[in-house]
Amino acid sequence: MPFDERLAQRIRKLLAMRKSVSEKKMFGGICFLVNGSMCCGVIRNDFCARVGPLRYEEALKQAHTRPMDFTGRPLKGFVFVAPTGLKTEASLKRWLSWAAEFAAAEATKKKRAIRRPATSNEVSRRTPLRRYR
Repeated sequence: MPFDERLAQRIRKLLAMRKSVSEKKMFGGICFLVNGSMCCGVIRNDFCARVGPLRYEEALKQAHTRPMDFTGRPLKGFVFVAPTGLKTEASLKRWLSWAAEFAAAEATKKKRAIRRPATSNEVSRRTPLRRYR
């Protein structure tokens, strides 16, 4: 499925000053990741912003937005912004700021996650049985 390459180029230009930005084809469009966490994307002509659950309601109150839904069920924390809501660089910068801020916080959470030690039962399941002759 094609996506708005001009919008993607505008996003690339604004995200270029950030570290650890990558791109991935996703949702039939293109997705931008910050430190490995999804930040935003372009699907057809719409901008998709991952603003997180705390800013979700505030984002939906902005002009030209709607919930991101593929299957008829909205994804909490994700919004679509119509092209008319991104006409100025300032508006795109604001959306990118919200999305990148959330993605950076998510990446920090992933790094801080501490793995719990395996129980003896789990270790025994992972250890292959040795056969003695």
